[in-house]
Parts: sequence; structure tokens; C-alpha cells
Amino acid sequence: MRLLLIEKKVATQWQVPSSSSSSSVDRDNDCQHQGEETVEPSEDAREDEPLLGKKEDVRSFEIPESRYRWAESVPILYCFLNPRLLIAQLLAVIQAALLAAFDATVPTEAQELYGFNSLNAGLLFIALVLPYLLVGPVAGWAVDRYGTKPVSVVGFGYLVPVLVLLRWVRPGGTTQIAIYCVFLTLCGVGLGGIGSLSIVESSHVVRLYERANPGLFGANGPYAQLYGIHSMGFSFGLTVGPLISGGLKDRIGYGNMNIVVAACCAMTAFLSYAYIGGKPKVWKRT
Repeated sequence: MRLLLIEKKVATQWQVPSSSSSSSVDRDNDCQHQGEETVEPSEDAREDEPLLGKKEDVRSFEIPESRYRWAESVPILYCFLNPRLLIAQLLAVIQAALLAAFDATVPTEAQELYGFNSLNAGLLFIALVLPYLLVGPVAGWAVDRYGTKPVSVVGFGYLVPVLVLLRWVRPGGTTQIAIYCVFLTLCGVGLGGIGSLSIVESSHVVRLYERANPGLFGANGPYAQLYGIHSMGFSFGLTVGPLISGGLKDRIGYGNMNIVVAACCAMTAFLSYAYIGGKPKVWKRT
């Protein structure tokens, strides 16, 4: 289906502008020069933006003239001076590390507690992955409807008590195995809730820079570079996740390892509240 779609910015290259469209473009340019441009939902809104995105003044994203020459050479790197973009990439690292932590520790813990072989341990991941698949689209709708800040705070905050529950996994028979599956299912719900946050917030911040500094990123924009950096961060999380979680499990045990992971999620929830989607309104008043 994607092959049958045409981006609006591509279609406009082959469209003869009418007088009405030209006047609307002129009005938009006038607003931009006056510094009154805001990010509002429009007919060309992309899927990586909240559908009910709040109005946001882009003047704070304008690059000063003293830094413009340096920013022009590597514009995508300049955007990372904004803490919102840095924290958005941190969300990708934490998300990937969480996924990798489950991959590294669930099979070994199941073998130690229940004597599971590879097949039985693999079946445990159904309890983890199935909620992830079901909750992911719902969480994406919530991001479009309410924005990235509330979803990120709720998502990572929800994972804190759920991960703590894994400390009470015990050896036993069918009952204990069922309890472990329930705990993994709850974790899968949380993982599904945080799946789309990083790339949505990153794309939104970079688009604000693009609107505030026309022509800085070229005709096609910086999104391919952004997605590449996002993939680097996600891959980094997949790399360090098993190393850290596996090392902690061997040193302090499976339950205490999940306490540490829960603390990381709590810290990420706080950083999301502080930076994702902009500063909280309470902080702006002070």
C-alpha cells in the first residue's frame, strides 16, 4: 500500500499553483517572518506527529546567526543540543535494553526454576510478546491523541511496579509457572506502551528546527539521518541490555536485577516528564 501513496510535498512539485494557493502561501510566509508560526494539526500532518498537537512557538528553535555556519555543516548534530531530542533517543536505548534484558534472562531463569528446555522457554515469550502486539496500536493512538509526554510518563511509570513483581518469581509447579506468565504479560503491556515514543518525539523536534530554519536541512529534510541515529541508539540498547542484565543477574540475583531495571524505568519516567513534549506547565510558571 505504501507504494501507492504519494507524499503531498512530492505532488506539489507537479501541481500548477492557483491564485488562491499562492495567496495562502504568501500569508504563511508572512506569518513566518513575523515569528508567529506555530505547529498546528493540518491536512499535511504526518503519522509521526500527534494529531492534536499543541501549539508550539518555533522561535525558540531558531539557530542564532553566530552558530548558523557551524550548524549548516552538520545540522542534524546541532539539533542534539536540544535536551528533548537527547532524551527522546534515550527512550529508544532504554526500550531496546529492556527487550534485550528479557531475552537474556527469561530463558536462563526458566531453566533454573522450572527445568525448562529451549522450546518451553521460548513459549514463555508468547506471554510477553502477544500483549506487546495488541497494546502497540492503542499506545500509538494515545500518542496521536494526547501527545508523547503523558504516554511516556505513564508507560515507564507503569513498568516500575510490574518489574518489581518479578522479584517474587518462585520455583514450583504449574501454579508458579502461571504466575510467571502473568507477570510477563503485564511487562508486555508496558513494553507495548513505550514502543513509538522515541521516533515520534525525535521527528517532532527535528521538524520544529526545520520549520524555524527554512532551507537548513535541504529539500528533503534530515529525517533519513535522524532514523539512522535512532537505529544506532536502539542497537546500542540491544547490545548493552544483555550485558548489564546478565551481569546483574549473576551477581545479585534475578529479583534484584529487576529492581535495578525498575529504578532505571523510574528515572526515565521522570526525565520524560521533565523534557519530552517540552517543559511541564508547572515548571514554566516558576
